[in-house]
Amino acid sequence: MTAIETRLIERLKQLPPGRVAEVIDFVEFLAAREQRTAAAQRLGEAFAKIDALNLPPISDDEIEAEVQASRQARRQGA
Repeated sequence: MTAIETRLIERLKQLPPGRVAEVIDFVEFLAAREQRTAAAQRLGEAFAKIDALNLPPISDDEIEAEVQASRQARRQGA
């Protein structure tokens, strides 16, 4: 166990249960924020890769055709 982990555990032992629950909530909040930040970064990288392909935009008709094809495939598989 690292010195920081030991220090945190010792400090947590000194807190009343209600405060420990607050610490847990805060740690979970920080972890979720890190996950969102990482996901946003990956999304930005994906958009950059897509943009680098220089593909023409998809038309509304093409989108509708994809939706209909997906629905048809789902019906046939069900």
